[in-house]
Amino acid sequence: MKEITTVGLDLAKNVFQIHGVDAEGVVVVRRQVKRAQVLLFFSRLRPCLIGMEACAGAHHWARELAKFGHDVRLIPPSYVKPFVRRGKTDAADAEAICTAVTQPTMRFVSVKTEAQQAVLMQHRTRDFLVRQLTQLANAIRAHLGEFGLVAPKGAHNMNRLVTEAEAADLPAEARMPLDLLAQQFRDTKARIEAITADLRHAAEADETARRLQTMPGIGPITASVLAATLPDVAAFRTARDLPAWLGLTPKPHSSGGKDRPGSISKMGNRYIRRLLYLGAMGVISTRKRSDPGDDWLGRLIARKPLKVAAIALANRMARAVWAMLRTGESWCVA
Repeated sequence: MKEITTVGLDLAKNVFQIHGVDAEGVVVVRRQVKRAQVLLFFSRLRPCLIGMEACAGAHHWARELAKFGHDVRLIPPSYVKPFVRRGKTDAADAEAICTAVTQPTMRFVSVKTEAQQAVLMQHRTRDFLVRQLTQLANAIRAHLGEFGLVAPKGAHNMNRLVTEAEAADLPAEARMPLDLLAQQFRDTKARIEAITADLRHAAEADETARRLQTMPGIGPITASVLAATLPDVAAFRTARDLPAWLGLTPKPHSSGGKDRPGSISKMGNRYIRRLLYLGAMGVISTRKRSDPGDDWLGRLIARKPLKVAAIALANRMARAVWAMLRTGESWCVA
């Protein structure tokens, strides 16, 4: 059998599809393997190039296969789709991955360590709990609104609303569900505060996160997720590639020599994009609308809506993050 030089591996829960070719592109192996047989199969191969989609479990398998000396590369799924010839099967996906991984202009996802994935798990759990907290607050507001009890917006006003409801003359049937929702709201808020404290302590202990926090608009939460998600910015050729990856650049539409840039693409990591946008809004809110200043941001605030200015500032912040991670320097004001 000819020597396998490139392998496309389509990941799954139990049955994995393998498509291997030799140096001339001739198919050598095309087969399915069970989950328990994956490591045994690749341990018998000479070190080769392995391509996988950056999906669930991809970083784990990349770390395991790299221990055998293989060159493992993760590809964004959207970059693999154009190479699928016809139909949607595991074999077609594995063949497309094998073709895509050899493209000279292909972009790859950096393989994350277990420590980095643990930090990202903290962020995803916190974000999940924040969404739950919002749902609970909306449910409490909606139910109490039926009894004429309202409060201003914001989660910080919920305690006052619940206190007023406990003192109000509500039907006995409404007491039990109100107590359940209120208790769950308090428990969820306590869990969010606990995981936020852990993220703050971790951001203070991490050297990269400390440097990122020197930039205005970036706090410990944003710095922590940036340090865990972007340990190596070599995948981004220039500073402009990072905000484009985050979806903070206009979506181009060109035809007949006419460029018509639209709204931002909103592609990439939505969580980081949202944090950068909120940080930009915080920077803008510290400036007075009547006297925004004469610098770039001040002139932008004076002639553009606040949210448009915030997107532009978030774009610039992303480019500065790329430079800080690339050079290892801290933020400095020119």
